[in-house]
Amino acid sequence: MNVLLGILYHSIGGVASGSFYMPYNKVKKWAWESYWIIGGLFSWLIVPPLAAYLTVPGFASIIASASGQILFFTYLMGLLWGFGGLTYGLGVRYLGMSLGNSVVLGFCAAFGAIVPSIYYSLKPTAGKTSFTDMMASTGGQLVLLGVLVCIVGISISGKAGMMKEKELSEEERKASVAEFSLVKGLIIAIFSGIMSAFFNFGIEAGKPMADEAVAQGLNPLFQNNVAFVVILWGGLTTNVIWTAILSLKNKTYGDFVNKKTPLLNNYTFAAMAGTIWFLQFFFYGMGESKLGNGASSWILHMSTIILTANMWGIYRKEWKGTSKSTKITFVLGILVIIASVFLVGIGNTIS
Repeated sequence: MNVLLGILYHSIGGVASGSFYMPYNKVKKWAWESYWIIGGLFSWLIVPPLAAYLTVPGFASIIASASGQILFFTYLMGLLWGFGGLTYGLGVRYLGMSLGNSVVLGFCAAFGAIVPSIYYSLKPTAGKTSFTDMMASTGGQLVLLGVLVCIVGISISGKAGMMKEKELSEEERKASVAEFSLVKGLIIAIFSGIMSAFFNFGIEAGKPMADEAVAQGLNPLFQNNVAFVVILWGGLTTNVIWTAILSLKNKTYGDFVNKKTPLLNNYTFAAMAGTIWFLQFFFYGMGESKLGNGASSWILHMSTIILTANMWGIYRKEWKGTSKSTKITFVLGILVIIASVFLVGIGNTIS
């Protein structure tokens, strides 16, 4: 039952993450950095402590009593993850929902799933699964195979994107993705995928705070909401600094009070996007409480996001005008990713 609930929670979180960018498409006449930081304030500053307050009463005292080392490394992982979250938005901006999410999250899935287990191989910790443990068990081997299959699926999706670029004119590409740029987008997406994996490391760094919440008799289902507050402070720092630089450079800081733009509409949809974004980790935390923060949780979460984002890409007609072979390649990539989800789920059940 725990496995089924874990998969369900991760799926809900994945749908939220794969869908959060859609409200941004309703924002009009604002620069990217303007609506990104408004959404970010809800994602990283407003909603996380509200969620923690509702689910982990006394979360502030848990954070205040944590050691400086725990707080520092949890915040640091969030700071590094912030670069991934920041460039994630740029990756989707230049590649579209389908290809952008596939490349970013493929790398994120691989790094986030494998690196913690390697860390625990170097520093054995009671109750933590090391890479050696995974290699030695049938279930662990299936999980690792699932990670490999996921990467193959991402590669196929990337191939479909390259085929799309060759087949469509610049005008046709930009009809579905206004600022489509394959080379720029791929470079940003790969960097984003690697840096985004640091969120998973942040959960590990903040685990003592989650454990303390459980020790105080609070619901284990929501234990990670405490660590999320600190991790997202780090992400907020990175994004505020960068968007402020862009606002000054591009002189777009006037967007927030520009009455020539639909201000209420823009604030509403940016806030909606930010809130939906946070829900991914709210449900990730619930899924992690059932499955653990190993390869299983991370790959299930990432794969569901990829699938959801690709469905939105189809809805937005990002593949309109491409050949039959390109569409088949694109669908094949999705099917391979789905196969990786099943492999990880089976491997986790056996474990």
